Amino acid sequence: MTPYVLVVEDEDALATLLHYNLDKEGYRVGVAGDGEEALIMANERAPDLVILDWMLPKVSGIEVCRRLRGRAETRNVPIIMLTARGEETDRIRGLDTGADDYVVKPFSMVELTARVRAVLRRIRPGLADDRITVGDIIIDRVAHRVKRGGKEIHLGPTEFRLLDYLMQHPGRVFSREQLLDAVWGSDVYVEARTVDVHIGRLRKALNGSADGDPIRTVRSAGYSLDLDAA
Repeated sequence: MTPYVLVVEDEDALATLLHYNLDKEGYRVGVAGDGEEALIMANERAPDLVILDWMLPKVSGIEVCRRLRGRAETRNVPIIMLTARGEETDRIRGLDTGADDYVVKPFSMVELTARVRAVLRRIRPGLADDRITVGDIIIDRVAHRVKRGGKEIHLGPTEFRLLDYLMQHPGRVFSREQLLDAVWGSDVYVEARTVDVHIGRLRKALNGSADGDPIRTVRSAGYSLDLDAA
């Protein structure tokens, strides 16, 4: 599943440039123009990585970083600080607050995208690897194959993307709307009940044997991949 990168930058020209280049690299991209908006967006949909400017209106980048680290849903999200502050003390402060990397303006877009790839590989390897394993389920993105307990599972394209996304965040509960945005895309209109249909198909495929149901339904909340409950 394509990683979702949240760009937090108040300079419109730079935000547009970042969006264009990250989109070209194949990432899903969200853009927030201030710290307050960034926190709201991260609460609505947890990003896989945040590119965070230090100097922001309303809520500073350092405070955004601190708050993201203080929430269970975003505690482990990789954060790359983007700032004109190049002093060693500033870099140390940013890293101590919870940033995983630090890029000083002006910077090369090639270098930044390379750092994004490196941070994802180091901190969230499931997003950078071609294969993800959760419990007895293995998904191979290159071969487009899924196995459970060593047995081949045949999935349609949508069920494959849905499983891929759930396996990136095991145990986390996603609403229908969050799954629609992540799997179908925010620019495509699909009714929320469609998620139930595809979850049902995914369940049927994964539960072909007596392995137990790995998909947990949380009433009035959504779905999660929970191997402990299987």
